Amino acid sequence: MTTDFYPPIEPFHSELVQVDALHQVYVEQCGNPEGQPVLFIHGGPGGGCSARDRQFFDPSYYRIVLFDQRGCGRSKPHGELTDNTTDHLVADIELIRNHLNIDTWHIFGGSWGSTLALIYAQTHTSRIRSLTLRGIWLARQQDIDWPFNAGGAERIFPEMWAELIDAIGPLTNESVVNTAYAIMTGNDADHAKRVAKAWARWEISACTLEPNAQYLADATGDDEAWTLARHEAHFMVNRCFVPPNFILENAHKLAHIPTTIVHGRYDMVCPVDQAFALSNAMPHAELIVTSNAGHASAEPKTKVALIEAMNALRG
Repeated sequence: MTTDFYPPIEPFHSELVQVDALHQVYVEQCGNPEGQPVLFIHGGPGGGCSARDRQFFDPSYYRIVLFDQRGCGRSKPHGELTDNTTDHLVADIELIRNHLNIDTWHIFGGSWGSTLALIYAQTHTSRIRSLTLRGIWLARQQDIDWPFNAGGAERIFPEMWAELIDAIGPLTNESVVNTAYAIMTGNDADHAKRVAKAWARWEISACTLEPNAQYLADATGDDEAWTLARHEAHFMVNRCFVPPNFILENAHKLAHIPTTIVHGRYDMVCPVDQAFALSNAMPHAELIVTSNAGHASAEPKTKVALIEAMNALRG
């Protein structure tokens, strides 16, 4: 039984699902059409899925479902922020489940994907077989402040932070997030693109413990940077459209769901204290803190822990 990525696979079915009058969401299925359903929830917001995301799961056992959240990846309209909130994304997941005639499924999500997975599970607990969560992000104000306001991750990566601030220019209300969001949704298209690119480079550069040029290049192309930066800022200025501390206060609803939490010890995007806070609120969950690992799912020890967790669920 492998603890490395499973071999690359192609979808046996893909489609655009109309989730409302405006948005079409890209959905694909891989692996065993008769297998145990598992939903992969990508990060960001605005990150989109990649072919590598299919490879955490045994394709002979799992019916692997991946989707690009509203406005990003292959979903349409590209970059659209209208009617793009946490409640909309939770509703989309439930619509996809019904559309695919799935009764219950395993949920696998990392970073913002862990946030959305937890909120979806707290809303639709009867539909969840298990939770496998990586790089926990609890969407509290302190979690927003750490990567995108002074006094947080910028103290670890000052030279990279300086590049972001240089692209943004003078701050309004001393808020990097609010100023960047105003620029990226404003009328100066060139400035908006520069800020989006700088935002994405700042975040993705901090994702791996060691610099990874290929990972950075793959995640910061023009289209990827545009949706990652604008979607993240859109959600952050709106405090992710959830009440403060919503996830921890509702964690008790998940006490019956088998849960594995995997978090890199040196995660500079989502500090590891969030995983400990979630584990304390879900004492039945298994917490795995991977040494010599940052935020990315492809960090070697994090990758192994995630694949082992999905292999263990095979029964």
